[in-house]
Amino acid sequence: MPKQIDEALRITSSVLSARFDVYSFAFAAGSIIRGEGTENSDIDLVVVFDKLDRAWRESFVEDGIPFEAFVHDPETLNWFFERDLKSGHPIIVHMVASGRIIGPGQENGRTWQSHAAQLLKDGPPELARQELDALKYQITDLLDDLCGERSGAELRAIASQLYQPLADLMLLGRGTWSGKGKWIPRLLKQLDNELFEAFDAGFKHAAEGRPGELLRLTEAELARKGGRYFDGDCREAPLDARKTSAVPGWRI
Repeated sequence: MPKQIDEALRITSSVLSARFDVYSFAFAAGSIIRGEGTENSDIDLVVVFDKLDRAWRESFVEDGIPFEAFVHDPETLNWFFERDLKSGHPIIVHMVASGRIIGPGQENGRTWQSHAAQLLKDGPPELARQELDALKYQITDLLDDLCGERSGAELRAIASQLYQPLADLMLLGRGTWSGKGKWIPRLLKQLDNELFEAFDAGFKHAAEGRPGELLRLTEAELARKGGRYFDGDCREAPLDARKTSAVPGWRI
């Protein structure tokens, strides 16, 4: 496995030289770099220049390896750091904290990596009341749908919508970073294996047409934060959320 990692890093260095020749430093992250890659794994690449007009991302394949490159300068990287931290899903922060540093500006890379690691260690900001209420409202609405008489296809559709917000409530509600996709079971297992097993079993059985465990888990998680939330919900649209009517003949 170390040889595979070394080969991946060699290819990554070649990619950086060929595609981003005046970059300062970069972070190569992902399962391939951790030595856990599969034949479908890619390499996440955060590339940092001294100054850019704007950030961008691009995807490409080199030597059979898919790459996702996120290209920044320090200011754009900081903007995306702040956005991820506010969302509770520190995707690019994690790439920087866990990645291998490559490039001429490695000292600056180490500074950024230490900063990212500290942000992860500090944990997410506490959910603001408005954010918590919106999350609880979404979960309550899906829970009500799940309680009714449903076909197997409908149960699976509702459960799939519930997966992300319930995970966010469980993780962020316990002061732990959340994630998306495959990171959700990893983070839950890291937090509390019993909680992960209840979550995993609940969705597995709901997909088989038996939503009882998922219903109980969802009710319990809502109860930790004050219970279901519907009555009293009110969210105002922005003042500029208006547009001249396109309906012919409509006048005020």
